[in-house]
Amino acid sequence: MTINEGQQAVDQWIKTYGVRYFSELTNMAVLTEEVGELARVISRRYGEQSWKPSDPRGEDNGKAALGEEMADVLWVLLCLANQTGVDLTEELKKNLEKKTKRDKERHINNYKLK
Repeated sequence: MTINEGQQAVDQWIKTYGVRYFSELTNMAVLTEEVGELARVISRRYGEQSWKPSDPRGEDNGKAALGEEMADVLWVLLCLANQTGVDLTEELKKNLEKKTKRDKERHINNYKLK
């Protein structure tokens, strides 16, 4: 699925099952909440935090939860893009060009990354 197809699929789902988009402000709050949930999984899987009995981690030490939380973040980001008229495919292309122009030698020459 391309980014554009993702935006279209989310839009169709909202129109079919979701009644309407939440407001942009509500979706921004939901995005923040979802990023926090992703951070929780990452801190437990890769950081020093230990799993709580209530954490949804399954048999795979959180791998499924990691993907699920990433997809939740992406879902809300696609919603925000749709409702604000942003073509994320085009914006990602522009962002890659900007980063390449600005940083093409920056990271290669960073002694901290060697």
